[in-house]
This record gives sequence, structure tokens and C-alpha cells, in this order.
Amino acid sequence: MSPSSSGPLGSIGFGPRFVVPIVIGSMLNPVNSTMISTALVPIGRALGTGAAGTAWLVSGLYAASAVAQPAMGKVADRYGPRRVYAAGLVLVALAGLVALRADSLGELIAVRVALGVGTSAAYPAAMAMIRAQSARLRREPPGGVLGALTVAGLASAAVGPALGGLLTGLAGWRAIFVVNAPLAAVGLLLTLAWLPQDTPRPAGERESAWTALDPLGATLFAGVTLPAVLFLMRLDHPRWSLLALGGALAAALVAWELRARRPFLDLRMLAANRPLVRTYIRYATAFLVLYCVLYGYAQWLEESAGRSTTTAGLLMLPMSVVAAVASWLGSRRKRVRAPLLLGTGAMVVATGVLLCAGPDSPVVLLVVLGALFGLPNGLNAVGNQTALYAQAPAEQTGTAAGLFRTAQYTGAIAASSLIGLFYGDRASTSGLHSLALVLGALSALLLVATLADRELPRGPGDAG
Repeated sequence: MSPSSSGPLGSIGFGPRFVVPIVIGSMLNPVNSTMISTALVPIGRALGTGAAGTAWLVSGLYAASAVAQPAMGKVADRYGPRRVYAAGLVLVALAGLVALRADSLGELIAVRVALGVGTSAAYPAAMAMIRAQSARLRREPPGGVLGALTVAGLASAAVGPALGGLLTGLAGWRAIFVVNAPLAAVGLLLTLAWLPQDTPRPAGERESAWTALDPLGATLFAGVTLPAVLFLMRLDHPRWSLLALGGALAAALVAWELRARRPFLDLRMLAANRPLVRTYIRYATAFLVLYCVLYGYAQWLEESAGRSTTTAGLLMLPMSVVAAVASWLGSRRKRVRAPLLLGTGAMVVATGVLLCAGPDSPVVLLVVLGALFGLPNGLNAVGNQTALYAQAPAEQTGTAAGLFRTAQYTGAIAASSLIGLFYGDRASTSGLHSLALVLGALSALLLVATLADRELPRGPGDAG
């Protein structure tokens, strides 16, 4: 029997039987985004391709996730988040197993795209399930529930490179794909055993798939997103034709969505809900800065500071630990303004300290840098997620959460382009300092914008 029918909902509530399944699925997208980083070289050797070819394995998942997150959220809103969550886990398991027979770069890219789509179901569906459980129990979720999703995402992304290196060393590069099958299987079993079934929609609200999901709107959204992603990936050699194509498709998207009965992208809701739009912009900007540090600082440690891969990983560890602790503590009282201001302020300070880093910097300074960047990583993530939950319309929680992740991946893709612009062929100290100046300016602007935003949701302890 399902949990929703086997006893009082209070027996499940927001306890471990609810949290554990949604956390397992929500870890799969972040861990897959970083786990491949330590396997790109052996994959390239095995398939006879270079860095330019294997880069598509990274960007393929990012691009697929940027489009699929809101699409999966839309489906979850209309047909039930538990169903979508479970279907995504099945797709992830199948994609992991298909990788066993993938013998070309094109086939492996297809696997990564499938992983991107499958893992994209988890986060928006999880947010929608939290909202649905809150409605069933007639009480707001504890801050720790939303915090668990944030910590799971941060922690899984942080351990991804180490896990990828371990699996590749023990069982070969295919293991980083195959490991998704048992992880997804465990998540699926716990989902079916513990998570409450979706509430059936009233007969009067049932609609055709065309009306409910707006496939044309989703297609046009993909048409806008993909050229934008490809343009951002190569800012060093900008392809203006892609920007023009994206602009033309954006005009078509606006024209269609303003006429659609149930639009895929509810432009009227976004226009009326400016605080939610600002949350997306804050989140994308924060992750642009943080991904620049996550990849750019680590690359500089190896190429200019002369640190080994292992040492560079250890020096980045404080960032992951502090981020996880900060996000957990920041989620306890469901604050928004306080974590955002503290996190963004720490980001301004950290980018300033980054200007002091050099090849001869003492280890203490390098450790402090990692820890400083951990604060904005954790606090901005949990503060913006709490704002999203408060600002998103209840009936569109999945779609709004999907767009939230699209904003994150947009920031990640833009970060990789900035790193390429400032580093070129080598991660030099001058390039790091130039990058730090740009990141410092962005951080300062973000702090001013956060201070000026008087419509941020207020929780216990939020000042002003």
C-alpha cells in the first residue's frame, strides 16, 4: 500500500521517509554535472577525440538540463510530481546501462543528454511534492526539508570529481555512467514505497496533453535556450548568428505564449511576479561567480600555483564543507534576506582576497579563500531557494523550480566562457586577477541589488 493510503499522513509527515527519497533523486543531476570532469581524458583517449570533442559531454548535459528542468516541472505540475519523479529515475537508470554499449562520441553525448533529461525531473518534482505534502498536512515544511535539497545538491556536486576519479580508476570510465543505474534504482524503490501518491486532478480539470503541456511553447523555449547556451559557450569567438536566431525565436515564443490557454512559460505571471524574476537573476549571477571560482580557481592552483591535482582538490575542500554547513544552518529558520546579505557580502570580501593570491601564497591563505567562497555558495543557494518557494505560485511550483535550475545552468555556462576569455591557453595569475576584478564588480552589484530589494520574503530573524 502507498503511504498515502496505509495510514495517517502524519506518520510520514516531513520525516526521513519523505526526505530521503527526494534527496537521492535530487543528487543525481549535480553529481553527473561534475563527476565526468576527472574522466574526460580517458574517454577522449578511448574514443580517439580531443578536448574539443569531450567538451560536448559537459555542455550536452548542461544544455539538456537547462531546457528539461522547466519542461519536467510543467509535466509535474499537470500530471503529478511523484509520477514524473519516478519516470525520471527510470530514464536515468536506462541511460546509465546504455553507456555500456556506447562506442562513439555521438552515442555517449546522446547518453549524457538522456541523463540530463532524466535527472532534470528530480528537483522540480521534489519541490512540487514538498508543496503538495504541505497542503495535505496543512502546515509549512520545516526549513530543514528545503535545506536538505540544497545540501544534497552542493555536496553531490562537490564529491563528483573525486567519485569520478575513484570509479574511473577502479572500473574504467564507463563506471561513471553505470553507477547511475543502482543509485536510480534505490531512489525509485524508496519513492514507490514511501512517497505519497499524487492527488488525482478533478475530472473537470482534465485536459488534452496539447492544452495542458503546450508542446509548441516548450519547443520554442528550447529553440531560444539552446542558441543562447551555444553562444555563451564561445564568448571568445562569438557567433552572432546564434544570437539572432535566439532573438527571432524569442519573439515567436512571446507571441505564442501570450495567446496560449495554458502557456509553458507563463509570461503574464512572470511580468506580475517581479520578485520571482529577481530571484532568478540573483541565482544566475551568484552561480556565475561561484562556478568561475569552482573551476577557475582550481585550474589556477594546478597550472600557476604548481599544486598537484590531489592538493588542489584538498584546498577546494573547505569551500564544499563550509557551503554545506552554511546552507544547513541558513535553512533552519527559513530566512531569506539575512542569508542573502551575509552570503553576498562574503562573496565581495572573497573576490577581494582572491586578488592577493599568487604562486607563492601560503597554504593558509589558499585554505581561507576556499572557506570564504563556501559561505556565499551555501547561503545564496538556500536563501534564493527559500525565496523561490515563497514567491512561486503554488500550482506552478514545479515549473518555477525548473526555471530556477535553468538560471543556475545559465550562470554555469557563462562562467565557463569567462574563464576561457581570461585564461586563454593557460590559467595565469594575471588572468585570475582580471577574473577576480570582474567577479568582484558583479558581487558588489548583487549586494546593492539585494539591499535595495524590499520585496524579499521575510522570515524569523530577517532584519529591516
